[in-house]
Amino acid sequence: MRSSIFTALIIATALFMENMDGTVLSTSLPAIARDFGEDPIVLKLALTSYMLTLAVFIPASGWVADKLGGRTVFCWAIVVFTLGSLLCGASSSLPTLIAARVFQGLGGAMMVPVGRLVLLRSTPKTEMVDALAYLTVPALIGPVVGPPLGGFITTYFHWRWIFWINAPIGVAGVALALRFIEDVREPEVARFDFKGFLLSGAGLLALIFGLTILGRDIVPTSLVVAMILAGAVLLTFYVRHARRDPDAIIDLALLKIPTFFASVVGGFLFRIGIGAIPFLLPLLLQIGFGLSPFESGSLTFVTAAGALAMKFSASTAIRAWGFRRILIVNAAISAAFLASYGLFTAHTPHWLLLLALLAGGFFRSLEFTALNAIGYADIDQARMSRATSFASVAQQMSGAVGVAVAAASVESIRFVLGDAQLAARHMTLSFGVVALITLASTAIFARLKRDAGADVSGQRLEVDAVAPAASTQ
Repeated sequence: MRSSIFTALIIATALFMENMDGTVLSTSLPAIARDFGEDPIVLKLALTSYMLTLAVFIPASGWVADKLGGRTVFCWAIVVFTLGSLLCGASSSLPTLIAARVFQGLGGAMMVPVGRLVLLRSTPKTEMVDALAYLTVPALIGPVVGPPLGGFITTYFHWRWIFWINAPIGVAGVALALRFIEDVREPEVARFDFKGFLLSGAGLLALIFGLTILGRDIVPTSLVVAMILAGAVLLTFYVRHARRDPDAIIDLALLKIPTFFASVVGGFLFRIGIGAIPFLLPLLLQIGFGLSPFESGSLTFVTAAGALAMKFSASTAIRAWGFRRILIVNAAISAAFLASYGLFTAHTPHWLLLLALLAGGFFRSLEFTALNAIGYADIDQARMSRATSFASVAQQMSGAVGVAVAAASVESIRFVLGDAQLAARHMTLSFGVVALITLASTAIFARLKRDAGADVSGQRLEVDAVAPAASTQ
């Protein structure tokens, strides 16, 4: 167990960088927008361009890791991500920032899923919940440190330093991985599915990018609609291709496994609403309420602090109540907290705001741990690389869709109300919209059996331990 935990902590270096990078950037978006002379809503392209790059290249991560070795790919991914961070800090316009974020995404696409794959292949299923919890504990330090650090740097120094702080972390991650992580690779690797890679990548890119720029007058509306339709058609072709090709790069047959289906599809709906928080909350606090980036970050950091607190009791809660009950109840609670953020006003006491954000992060963290663990409960080792790639694509796509839905909601509400400038009520009403999407995930989780994932949660082990004693009596 100690070796699994130590491996998890090393791999968490990559998660730390990625999580801190995203939360720091979200806090600093209004300041970057002023520096570039852009609308803050348009700056969502800096978030979605990274997410889209992940979605396009993550499907290849499992095959590349099997072919070249997990440790080798993991280390090179950290190097690319770190270089991308330096380029982001040197950007002088929105196009150059987007280009740097795309390059950074090439590293992120291999860094996190390959690291998770290395951990899953070296951890018994009975230890999976604890290992995944330890994997995310240091990673959650990023969101804890990110908002106040990003706000402090943006307010008192310059936003460019929010990217440059990744350099020493990247160096430490590579050094530890080379020293302590085994270079795991498969002796026999299936052929690479180039056709599936092109269809899925182009389809996802066109569909989500089209949804992101819809209504922003960046390109003609007819071209945006054509892009969305083209993406849908390409993804339809990919589905037909995946049904015929046993080596499809995204293995849709995995969705026939109920636990994996709940993790991916239910998790996708849940994460759409949650993925909107880093976009909506800084806009509400800074533009709606007039707070500085540092004041905003000092409030929002408690969301991740609540998530960090839950990680130490997640395995106990899952063992006691099981995956199905945890997923349903926590999704409903998380949706309620998400909707409550829409009740915030400029006069809401900061202690009450902090309490709501802290409690919301606490329950969302338990949901994420349960989703990550149950997804691999019934996956054999031979399909583990494809499962991690598939799940990672779904997670990143849900984040991109969450930002796109939040931005579209804000713009639609502003249009309906006839407001020329962004105002607090646009963001507060949008929280209600994304909360309903998060709540919809409960319908997927309700389809699970009561003992779903019991081998991983530990429930079945406890029953088996009691049964002999009962029969003896």
